Order: sequence, then C-alpha cells, then structure tokens
Amino acid sequence: MTLAIPLDLGWAGHPRSIASALLRSDDFIALVDPGPSSTIPNLRESLRFHGLRIRDLHALFLTHIHLDHAGATGSLVLEKPQLQVYVHSRGAPHMTDPSRLLDSARRLYGDTMQRLYGEFVAVPQDNLRILEGGETLSVGSRQMRVLYTPGHASHHVTYFDEAEGIAFVGDTAGICIEGNPYILPATPPPDINLELWNNSLNTIAALDPKRLFLTHFGYSDDPARHIANYQERLSRWSDLVAGILSKGLDESESSEAFLQAIAAEAQKSLAPEDVDQYLFNGALQLSWLGLARYHRKRAAAPA
Repeated sequence: MTLAIPLDLGWAGHPRSIASALLRSDDFIALVDPGPSSTIPNLRESLRFHGLRIRDLHALFLTHIHLDHAGATGSLVLEKPQLQVYVHSRGAPHMTDPSRLLDSARRLYGDTMQRLYGEFVAVPQDNLRILEGGETLSVGSRQMRVLYTPGHASHHVTYFDEAEGIAFVGDTAGICIEGNPYILPATPPPDINLELWNNSLNTIAALDPKRLFLTHFGYSDDPARHIANYQERLSRWSDLVAGILSKGLDESESSEAFLQAIAAEAQKSLAPEDVDQYLFNGALQLSWLGLARYHRKRAAAPA
C-alpha cells in the first residue's frame, strides 16, 4: 500500500475540515471514510487529480456511520454497484435503513442538514461487509487490522496498516489539523462514553503506530504524545461540563458557558487564523449536548 493520501473534501467551502484517505495497493483502490454526499463533486475532482474515477474504487472502509464520515456511501454504491462497504455490525442496520439515523440528525442540524450533508442513500445489504473488530482485511497485497474502538460512537472501528504503521482513527483521536499540537474533542450525542473511549485510545496507543490519520484533519505524526494530550483534554472537558451542570443554570446558559470556555481555550492555544477553522470543525454545541447527556445518564444510573 502506498502511504494513504489525504483527499481534502472541502466540506461546506472549508478546506482542512474533512479528509478521506485514498488507499492504493497493487490494483486495489479504496477510501477510508468517503465523507458526506454534499462533497461528492469535490471527491470526484480529487480522484481525477490522481487519475481515478469513482467507478475505479473497490471498497469503502467506514470508521463509523456519522454523516460527515459515511453519508456519501449509498450514492457511491449507486455509481459503482460492486463497491464493498466495510462497517461495524452496530452501524450496519443504519446503512440499509438510515431513517432513524436521519431523524436523529435532523433534530441536531435542523434546516442546515441538507446543505451540510446532502442526501443519505440506503446501501443494499449485499454490499456490506460486517465487522466486529479483530478481523484482518486484505487490501491488495497488504493487510489491515480492524479494532473495535467505541467511545465517540458505539459503532466506531479503527483500521491499522501494520506495514506502514498508520492507524486510521476516524474521530477516536479528535480534531487536529495536520499535526497541530492543539487537539479538539468531538463529543456529539447520543452515545459518548468516556470510559470506553479511554480504553479505545489505550488500545490504539498499544499498537505503537507511526502516524494517526484523522478524518478532521490529516496526519498526526507523534501518536504517543497526541493520544496522551487528547486523553487529558477529554478529562478536562468532562470536568468542565460536570462543573457547569452542578450550577443549576438553564440549558441555554449552560451551553453558552461551555462554548465561551472552549473558545477562550482555543484562542490561547491557536494562531488567530486557525481559531475559526477549529471551531467550525468542532461543532461545539454538539459536543456540549453529548457530554451533558453523558453526565446526566451517569447521574441517573443506579449506584
């Protein structure tokens, strides 16, 4: 396999927001996370730059089924009916019948959903290759291991190319633009679980990868430092949300306190030209909702 090539999908007119990874090994061509269908014209142009077309693809490897990672899948299968789609078993039913997934997304995104993500076309069952974690997949002449890495989502997997030392981590290792030391968590509802997330990060670290490939955005070349920093920031965000919830503010005041705190943190850590890009990629309102839900579920659980 050649080194995975990041394809900048130019999501919503923003560079360095969503990257798909182009994999090539012998005659086998695949993408890790094809992005939303709203970016298919940009994907098509990026493939053309590398002398490829959508009908040249053999497989899509989904880290998870959120719209920004997997939304284009069904549309690409319509164009190339032989495409194999690798997805975790917990996400597979939503690929064949996306109605519940789309209902949940509409509650979060409202009138902006179509503009941001475009259409989510159902994928025929015969195209799906169901994963549980623990598999080793053939990608041309190379092998790629599959690890089950929940925390961000219950249907999240990581793909590891052992020969190149690249871990394709989706959203498990957060948002980091091309190796910037500042890492922004992505903690949307509904199934954030920080205990599982830390276990997943430890599992990835135990691989001793040489590089991480993040959908948002590109390569991080010091995985050990990245993962340690990310675990610390996840913990701080969790404590921040718990502290805000303990004050008994109403929902709008609580979410605004969180947004202001994270914006201030970003401004201290980033160059001015990077702040807006990170905050756009981060969708902070969704991160508030996910962490608040996590803490409220813990508080309501039996001792």
